Amino acid sequence: MSHLNYNHLYYFWMTYKRGSVTAAAEALFLTPQTVTGQIKLLEQRFSGELFIRRGPKITPTELGHLVYRYADRMFSLSYEMLDIVNYSQQEKLLFEVGVADALSKRLASRILLSAVPPDGNIRLRCVESTHDLLLSQLAEHKLDMILSDCGLDHAQQNGVLSKKLGESSIAFFANEPLPTLDFPACLEQRSLLLPSRTSALGRKLSTWFDGLGLNVSVLGEFDDAALMKAFGAYTDGIFVAPAIYTEEILANPNTRLIGIAKELTEEYHLLFAERMIQHPSVQQLCNSDFSSLFSGQR
Repeated sequence: MSHLNYNHLYYFWMTYKRGSVTAAAEALFLTPQTVTGQIKLLEQRFSGELFIRRGPKITPTELGHLVYRYADRMFSLSYEMLDIVNYSQQEKLLFEVGVADALSKRLASRILLSAVPPDGNIRLRCVESTHDLLLSQLAEHKLDMILSDCGLDHAQQNGVLSKKLGESSIAFFANEPLPTLDFPACLEQRSLLLPSRTSALGRKLSTWFDGLGLNVSVLGEFDDAALMKAFGAYTDGIFVAPAIYTEEILANPNTRLIGIAKELTEEYHLLFAERMIQHPSVQQLCNSDFSSLFSGQR
């Protein structure tokens, strides 16, 4: 029996995960023709088709599903092995964290700083993107952990664990002169600056407006919470932020709090691969009590 070419298997695995030859080729820094050729060699080795090709679209065959299940276990274990070896050999542990761009940066930084010990043995690297893109990078072992406004869909992510750290009510702010109606009716008097509807909070706000029968006008939607607040400082639009930062935001002498929606919350969740459970920073975050932070006491 001839040996299996694991490069061929890896190209197949990446194509299956990415959903297309083009996407896999981009991730592998290869041409689509090269990836297709390697998969064809693997199909010859298995004496069967792994994908059904209809133009640019590919659909895994039963054999493809079977091979993928084994390949996924193999390459997941290989990444886990590399992580463990790297942790044991590095003088300073690298802790790579993805932060959802919809989250408050101030609150995220205070959470993550608690995972960095004062002895400097852990070096933090943060990347910012959408929840879905970060989750994809976590699955590909490009990140150790995610801090997000979304929890975990266990039906979609096997081998990923999550922990809810806390939540904050949502406050609405505006610059003077203020709307004349009471909250929340006053939200119809000004254009709003809101989190993107692709974020958990953006979807909650949309549902909340509909439930109250509010016909609001949206000036802008933002993936980045800090950019949304910056726009709020220089326009007459109403913007939102976690209520625990009310005192800080009101330091701007022209900004006023117009209302708090206690039924609306921005949540903070940790998501990490099961293999990372022994990482000292993950353990520190999972074992920490952030109740005073989310109550605004520190």
